[in-house]
Amino acid sequence: MNPLYKIKQATSIRAASPVEIEALQSNLLRQHIQHAIKSPFYKNIFADIDYRPNDITLSNLADLPLTTRSDLDRNPEGFFAVPKKSWADIALTSGSTGNPVLVPYTVSDLTRLAFNEEMNFHGAGITPDDTMLLCVTIDRCFIAGLAYYTGLTRLGAATIRSGPGQPARQWELIRRLSPTGLVGVPSFLLKLAEWGVEHSLSPRSIGIRALITIGEPVRRPDHSLTPLGRELESLWGGQVISSYGATEFETAFCECSACMGGHIHPELMLVEIVDESGRNLPPGTAGEIVVTPLGVQGLPLIRFRTGDVARLHTAPCQCGWQTPRLGAVEGRLAQRLKYRGTTLYPEMIFQALQDQPEIRASYLEVRSSYDLSDEITVVIGVDNPGAMATAPIQEHLQSTLRVRPDILIRSYNEVLGVMEADGGRKLKRFIDLRGK
Repeated sequence: MNPLYKIKQATSIRAASPVEIEALQSNLLRQHIQHAIKSPFYKNIFADIDYRPNDITLSNLADLPLTTRSDLDRNPEGFFAVPKKSWADIALTSGSTGNPVLVPYTVSDLTRLAFNEEMNFHGAGITPDDTMLLCVTIDRCFIAGLAYYTGLTRLGAATIRSGPGQPARQWELIRRLSPTGLVGVPSFLLKLAEWGVEHSLSPRSIGIRALITIGEPVRRPDHSLTPLGRELESLWGGQVISSYGATEFETAFCECSACMGGHIHPELMLVEIVDESGRNLPPGTAGEIVVTPLGVQGLPLIRFRTGDVARLHTAPCQCGWQTPRLGAVEGRLAQRLKYRGTTLYPEMIFQALQDQPEIRASYLEVRSSYDLSDEITVVIGVDNPGAMATAPIQEHLQSTLRVRPDILIRSYNEVLGVMEADGGRKLKRFIDLRGK
């Protein structure tokens, strides 16, 4: 096992000085690049530039070309750096931004994955005394469920692999096993709590200390909870702790109990925030997340553009870890909207709608307009469409976001049917019809 992937060693690294951490990362970066050029893609990249792998340091990393999602989508096999006989697990991306990409994991990658989540849970305050209800699928080539399970196992916590769905079965396990923490998608954890209340059960009485959320934002850029996040804490009585990650870069960032951004693990990841031209931005400035996941064997990446927008925070954290933190994801560049002089992301609209308890589901349809603006239609699902008017919703969006899009009110089941139509792992909430 990599000696860095031990919790005692890792904890000491997080208490080290910035100079010591940079020295460690410089060595890991050189090793990572030496391995990455075994892949056809990066072998060709370094054949076309003036740098040799050993020339790359933290200070000149930004001189290397950025790797785009289109590069990965066009030829995923070109990124493979080990032969197929070295693969131990095969994951698929969700395909929410294109075709699902195959990501091979070696034994070393799986160890790295488990260590990543062990440190995430440890930082969030989870201990071997906890019992965690894992409401995430562990099959269908989905890596997140496997990551959480192996991370909790390494930490020594008990794990209930309940998976998603079936609230009645979930509550049977909750009543029988009394978990102290939940791991799941926020919207599902909300439905699970509401199902309990509807059946005369009290989520707050279970003793849940922490809700580790994945897949959907529950925090705003200022670290405050969204309406959904506040509702989760109110219903369950535990602390909401958000996380962010992706199958492609094989790493996740999770808040500690201070909830001031997801900690970047120094032995696993380098993070940059860049503007539209690819130039690095200073801490606290919103821009695209660019990642270099260190130590990956199967599909190593260098300066990968995630397409997600967030901010980097470098001020000391209350928890004592001396590592930068990644703020809440504010949106996806590909989904950025321009509406009558206002620039915004769909997630901002979804969060504003969370203030309206009658709205059970929603998605956006976006079309091009003759004036170079975007025409936005918000389709909302409610239990009784005839009893709801569009004007109050428009006024709420106008007051919070300075936009007044068209509103269509439909039944909850009709809206949910559209969101689930493509059968993907994630509900479809953004339908981009621009240019069509």
